[in-house]
This record gives sequence, C-alpha cells and structure tokens, in this order.
Amino acid sequence: MNILEGVRVVEICGIGPGPFCGMLLADLGAEVIAVERADAASKPGRSRDSEIVNRGKRSIALDLKAPGAAEVVLRLVERSDALIEGMRPGVMERLGLGPDVCLARRPSLVYGRMTGWGQGGPLAQAAGHDSNYTGLAGALWYCSPPGQPQFATPTIVGDVGGGGLYLAIGLLAGILRARSGGRGQVVDAAIVDGTAHMMNLLMGAISSTRASWERGKSLLDGGHWSRSYRCADGLWINVEALEPHFYAELMERLGLKGDPRFAAQMDVAQWPAQGEALEAVFATKTRAQWCEILEGTDACFAPVLTPAESAAHPHMAARGVWSAPNGVLQAAPAPRFSDSPSTVPNAVRPRGADTDAILVEAGYAAQDIARLRSAGAFGGA
Repeated sequence: MNILEGVRVVEICGIGPGPFCGMLLADLGAEVIAVERADAASKPGRSRDSEIVNRGKRSIALDLKAPGAAEVVLRLVERSDALIEGMRPGVMERLGLGPDVCLARRPSLVYGRMTGWGQGGPLAQAAGHDSNYTGLAGALWYCSPPGQPQFATPTIVGDVGGGGLYLAIGLLAGILRARSGGRGQVVDAAIVDGTAHMMNLLMGAISSTRASWERGKSLLDGGHWSRSYRCADGLWINVEALEPHFYAELMERLGLKGDPRFAAQMDVAQWPAQGEALEAVFATKTRAQWCEILEGTDACFAPVLTPAESAAHPHMAARGVWSAPNGVLQAAPAPRFSDSPSTVPNAVRPRGADTDAILVEAGYAAQDIARLRSAGAFGGA
C-alpha cells in the first residue's frame, strides 16, 4: 500500500509549484484529479509525456467558465481531502470556487492556495516568477560569488523549495488535523514565505559567526574556496571540506598536506589565494582522474554532472533515482519508506482522458454528461 493511499486531491491545474505539489502527492500514492483547461494544448514540439508534473494523475478537462463546470468541481470536492489552486488571489472566488463555497460543501476540506507573493500584502496581485520571489525573500542574494549577478538553479529554490514542497507539507498537516478534528481550513502557501523559512539554517550559521550580510564573508556563501573547479578536460568537480578533519583528508589526497598556503583554513583573508591555488591543482587532471582519487572518501567531493550523467552514475543507478519512461528522463518519487512503496513513474494520461469516468464516479448520469458537453463545459476535449 502506498503511503498516501486513500487521500484524494483535486488540483486546479496551473503552472509551476502547484502541479509539482500534485505530482509529489501522486508519487506517494494519493489520488490526484487534475482539472485541466479544456482549451489547453501542449506546446508545439512538446509531447504529453514531457509534462512530468502530470504523472500519476487522472485528468478531467473543463472550461471553468462554462455553465455547470464549477458544480462539477464542487462535486469532486465533496469526496476529496484537499484542493490545490494556483490562481491570483480572487480568481477562484470569481469562478464560484473560493474557499467559503468549497468548505461549505466539504467542511473537512484542506484548501491549498499556491502563490508567489501570498494571499495578502501590497504585492499580492502582481505577476512574478521564481527569481523575483527568491530575490525579495533574501535567498537570491547568496546564489552567486561576490561581485557577480545573482543566479540560482531555475525553479528549484523558489517554485519547488519555497513553493511546492511547503504547500505539500501544509496540505498534509491540514489533512491530519481535519481527520482528528473534522474541520478543514485554508493553506496560504506563498513562495516568499517558504523561501524565507528555508533561509533559517543559513541565518543561524551567519549569526553564529557575527558575519556581515556582505557576500563572500562566510563559509557557505561563495567567498570560501569550497566550490566547483574546472578540470583538465573542461569538466567540473566540487569540493566542500568544511570541518577540520575533512579538510585534512582533502589536503592529504591532493598532496598539499603541510603546504603553508593552506595552513590557515578559517582565515578569510587567505581564501582568495587558496581558491586560485586549487584552481591550478584541479586543472592538472581530468574529472575522471579526480573521481578516482577523491570519490567515496571523506574529502567531501563530487563530480558536477548533467542530469543524464547523473542517471548513469553508479551510486544514482544503484538507488534507482532516475528512469526514462517513454524516453523522458525523470527522477523517481522521494522520499522512500520502509513499508510503503511509492508509485512507479509511467506515461502521463492524455488531457481529459478520464473526464467521463470521473463524472460518473461523482454521480453524473449519461444525460447530465451530455448536457455539460453541449454547454461547452469540456471545450473541444
């Protein structure tokens, strides 16, 4: 049995963090019904299977502005534990699907709202994307070396980390509360909130050393020589040997034990020169050669791989981290459970493929479905 078997979720499909959250819940065994736009279409040249965030979900295609479409969603809500939506504040209310309406139909519902700026505040109605939210939250500040433009891995810090994962935690916490007390509630998951919350580990580290907010002044924010280096073949490796005993092992394996240039590990003034010296060292061998010397040791080392290279790496392959159903490379569900297997990634259901079956399960008779179709509730699906 999957860990979330028996949990039902309605997802009003959007882009980015909301669908990622739905995929995560589906990966763990929840029944997720994706309410997709009836007039939507895959981008030219993009296959349905490449829409990885839709894996594991059932799909119903609806035009939410058409007569009767909102009632379909409310029928689904009546038998669900949670709802996910990622519209701008006020849009769901205008569609007749706001929290008050949905909770009236299902008092135990956990209504998850995914936005960048949050449901309230001066910026609530403004458009934005991942780096805008992480910039405001203080996280983007630390994403590049001193003096360089800030650039973070696209979508990971904000959309996924501060957004989708925090929404998932909020929904699951709300479902636990509802199942013990019977009352649902609204989860306001804002990317700026979650991203700022993720900063607390770094905030503690910086505060403990009384460092300034200037970049490059702490072990973790780009000034230290612990970083990535180019090898002789143009490929990259990464080292982050922060603790003294790991640092000592790295120095020994690099043949630098006793080198006076590296005697003062924690001297901020020495970091630039140490980094330049290590650039020269790592440029003497290929990435594969450095892997032979350092991989699997306590020198805190790893090669910097592309996703395709990661999939072929012995450690990642042994754990089954990656797969490629229908030729689309994607990561397996995470985390893992000792007694509850997660789902196996497979082909994404075609848009609207489950529309009639879902409607029948919600209590619609054949003539009701025909009327909805005539009213344009399913668009051209």
